[in-house]
Amino acid sequence: MRATVIHAPHDIRVEEVPDPAIQQPTDVVLRVLRACICGSDLWAYRGESARQPGQRIGHEFLGVVEAAGSEVTGFQPGDLVVAPFVWSDGTCDFCSEGLQTSCPQGGFWGSVGYDGGQGEAVRVPFADGTLVKLPAEAVSDDRLLTALLALCDVMGTGHHAAIGAGVTRGSTVAVVGDGAVGLCGVLAAKRLGAERIIALGRHQARTDIAKTFGATDVVAERGDAAVAAVRELTGGQGAHAVIEAVGTEQSMRTAVEITRDGGAIGYVGVPHGSGTGLDLSVMFDRNIALRGGVAPVRAYIPELLPDVLDGTIDPSPVFDLSVGLDGVPAGYRAMDERTALKVLIKP
Repeated sequence: MRATVIHAPHDIRVEEVPDPAIQQPTDVVLRVLRACICGSDLWAYRGESARQPGQRIGHEFLGVVEAAGSEVTGFQPGDLVVAPFVWSDGTCDFCSEGLQTSCPQGGFWGSVGYDGGQGEAVRVPFADGTLVKLPAEAVSDDRLLTALLALCDVMGTGHHAAIGAGVTRGSTVAVVGDGAVGLCGVLAAKRLGAERIIALGRHQARTDIAKTFGATDVVAERGDAAVAAVRELTGGQGAHAVIEAVGTEQSMRTAVEITRDGGAIGYVGVPHGSGTGLDLSVMFDRNIALRGGVAPVRAYIPELLPDVLDGTIDPSPVFDLSVGLDGVPAGYRAMDERTALKVLIKP
């Protein structure tokens, strides 16, 4: 089969790799119908996170079960399923508590020795604890399939940030970051009943999506100017809930400075240089809470899935470029150069 591999920074290739096969009785083999490129994949692409030459890549995909191991009880060949961005056994204490990202037997797609999602097929360990079944009829609805793909990561991650930030009905929310996760954070805040949602972003095409998703205000400034603008919009107080979806020093500092005293920050931006943006004495003095981290999206899929199926939320607009497998290297370049927001892959 064909799959995407990374050989070196900026060296993404689509190559022939061994076909996946059942290795454990809890495995399934899944034929990929939709996958995508994540902003976090760019850290490997840019050489900022280590990868072995020839390692598989990609952690967002959905597809059809082709084969199931003898101990798999929840799925059979022909089932349409969506995969969260980590696999998990579904039985440990952490999985039972809804923190599947800490499952001792879990792992990330594209880890050394495991399949990545940007290919024609994937071996899924612990299928019963990992996958979620989708309605069979969704396979013929291209827009719906695209929206469902967002449940692998960005929609659940935006929701995790909104939960961490304490978004409640009637609250004022600010979202730092106009990438796919930040935009899904806007959608999640709207779904949770936020009355005012301030989107911080400089790219009009993205902030236009934010408005479609429910943003009431847009702040295009950065740094001190952005803080001043949010403060002005909120009567000098700041936002009750702030979603931080970037992970840099500046974005974290901005998040702290625009949070209302007694408010909270939900952080889901993969940290890259964000440590010095945190001043605990400031947060202590102003009673600002910080919650977040890697999102256990497997815990959120059952909650979010019905709203995607009935159209209550539609995250599909975050995918603004579609490619086949041969177009994946160009898709990485487009996201790296910020000419694409999030690239959809149709193997």
